[in-house]
Amino acid sequence: MSVVNQILEQKLLLSLKHALIASCQPVDDGPMDKVVHVVAMALAAIDGGAKGLRIEGVENVTAVAKATSTPIVGIVKRDLTDSPIRITPFIDDVKALAQAGASIIAFDGTDRKRPTAMLDLLDAIHQHGCVAMADCADYETGLMLARHGCTFIGSTMSGYTDLNNTPNEPDYPLISRWVEQGVNVIAEGRYNSPQRAAKAIELGAFSVTVGSAITRVEHITQWFVGSIDNVAKTTPV
Repeated sequence: MSVVNQILEQKLLLSLKHALIASCQPVDDGPMDKVVHVVAMALAAIDGGAKGLRIEGVENVTAVAKATSTPIVGIVKRDLTDSPIRITPFIDDVKALAQAGASIIAFDGTDRKRPTAMLDLLDAIHQHGCVAMADCADYETGLMLARHGCTFIGSTMSGYTDLNNTPNEPDYPLISRWVEQGVNVIAEGRYNSPQRAAKAIELGAFSVTVGSAITRVEHITQWFVGSIDNVAKTTPV
């Protein structure tokens, strides 16, 4: 890691410790899926106390970076026909995110069929002057990437490699195991309440990323509607 990367890393380690990172990713093709809305979500989250932002798409990262100096975790999502990897699968994505203004670039850190090797993506992130975050699903891969110089390891993909068997709770045990090894863990994935976010910090997580519970109006509304409907079905008219 270059001196420039080390300086940026230290700055981020100071600013994001025990912080909330707001993932401002609207539902694809939904009413909020416009650059102006993503920027508004980001600024509102900052007003609420978020110290970091997770932003998808080069256009969105560019616009948010112009509107605020708050650290951005940049990603690009792609639906590939020959690989299940969606998050920042290509080195060209890394280059574009770095140029757009991301401080941190996150990539899929799962051991699955992929177009670009994980360590090649990690090297590219460092070469472009950014700090790396790996979105992982299992203990061993996360630990390997941390030992190869990936600054942040996220639990982002835990429970999502098999979409037919996604758990309800966050993967607290995974957080604890990484913390025991001194990993800078970003707790992410189903942290959809203040209580769950607080528990992650109690377990030693470096910071917590929250998305749907803050920025996806459709999902939040569905939670309330579903709860009301379940009661209404058993309530006499």
